[in-house]
Amino acid sequence: MKKMAGIAALFVLLAGVLMAQRFGGRWGGYGGEGGYIPETVQTAREVASHSTGTPEWSNPAGFEKDVFTFVRVRRERNPSSSGASWQTDTPDSDLNLSFRLQQMTSMKVNPDGRFLRLTDRSLAEYPFIYMVEPGSLTLSDEEVVALRSYLRNGGSLMLDDFWGEAEWANAERVLKQVLPDRGFVELPLEHPLYHCIFEITAKAQVPGISYWQRSGGDTAERPDARVVHHRAIFDDKGRIMVIATHNTDNGDGWEREGENGEYFRNFSEKVSYPLGINIIFYQMTH
Repeated sequence: MKKMAGIAALFVLLAGVLMAQRFGGRWGGYGGEGGYIPETVQTAREVASHSTGTPEWSNPAGFEKDVFTFVRVRRERNPSSSGASWQTDTPDSDLNLSFRLQQMTSMKVNPDGRFLRLTDRSLAEYPFIYMVEPGSLTLSDEEVVALRSYLRNGGSLMLDDFWGEAEWANAERVLKQVLPDRGFVELPLEHPLYHCIFEITAKAQVPGISYWQRSGGDTAERPDARVVHHRAIFDDKGRIMVIATHNTDNGDGWEREGENGEYFRNFSEKVSYPLGINIIFYQMTH
């Protein structure tokens, strides 16, 4: 897969020079989500924040392509499902997480992000892709073939922000179409993914901020969503092809960090960012 080996090698080198800093007190700043995003919009940077703004940064001239790019998959929504659309939490979640990767490590990160369909010819240039709300996931025959090829050739997919057994069943069914010879297994906390950058010792739950405020501090958005699952699909060599964070909303933790200090401290700083950074770093170096 194009560029994967070079980018992974770069990240291995960067692992030795990670900044020994915490997130600090700059919780004010970022959050929001917008309306319909047309096909002509190709990056999160082109979408206006509908909350407290998104961070801006740049990389040295001449190295614009030697960066990690957070790719969000553009897709259709299953109209019979309870899950929301592909654009939930963007642009703020994409750009905030990308900024935190740049801030908390020595990784160089694309400041714009990218929206791609699975059938886009450039998909193979990006080793990590993200799908939000897979409880509403549906794929065409062409998309199934494209995703299967991407994953079998070294690509990595993260599924996030879906709740309850019905949404899990939908996502699992679609991934079975993509990888019929493989299935999800629960990822144990002993796995090195949880210990590569931040030390993660529990699968904590991140609620959407609106539900958290409305419920008086509850975290489980549905009665059948009390237990957080991190499940993975592995290839024959033990590489994680797909990781699914179920009954939790890491995307809101990234998106809404600037809207409420308590929410930031309890969920963004302690759960969503450490997990998101660990997942990306581990996947890029393995």
